[in-house]
Amino acid sequence: MNKKTLLILSLLLCAIPPAQSASLSKSYSYFSIGGSTLDEIESQLSKRGPQLKNSLKRHPGATRMEFTTRLGYAEGKNGSCEIRQANVSVKARVILPRWRRSKKAEQDVRLIWDTLSSDIKRHEESHVIIAKNHAREMEEALKGLYRQKNCQILAAKAKAITTKLLDKHDRAQVEFDRIEGMNFESRILRLLKYRLERIGDGRLPG
Repeated sequence: MNKKTLLILSLLLCAIPPAQSASLSKSYSYFSIGGSTLDEIESQLSKRGPQLKNSLKRHPGATRMEFTTRLGYAEGKNGSCEIRQANVSVKARVILPRWRRSKKAEQDVRLIWDTLSSDIKRHEESHVIIAKNHAREMEEALKGLYRQKNCQILAAKAKAITTKLLDKHDRAQVEFDRIEGMNFESRILRLLKYRLERIGDGRLPG
């Protein structure tokens, strides 16, 4: 899904402790849906699901992410400048559906919902992993910048790299959604078959 990506660039011109690897913080929020049939559940997801930026369509789940980049610069006696620390962090908020199970819902509806909701969660968690991997790549690219004549030049190069890699991240998220959408039906059928086999083996409650 298209992600709301925010960039905060902090320029720290003082002594800073050793750099840490890209960090991630994650939180969850939920929206409630009702319904006792698959059609009713689908309708509820379409009405109550999260709405993404620049899109009127609602989704069964979403992940909103904020990238924060902190750079520590060190100036030499001749005015030259190098990066002493680069840290990129990702703050992710995962939004998932929560079904208020109706007593009227048939067992097959419950089974399909359990399968679908697990897949929605897996899908959104995958978006978080993609973001974390790109944050790590961004951090390494910033650390690899060479010393420049002054900190203004270095800051401009850092901003260019950050913008380029954020664009790469956004494209990766869109491509992931495209592939997942193409494989949705076959994936759900495969997951349903797997759950039914586990129920048959007594490893999941019926």
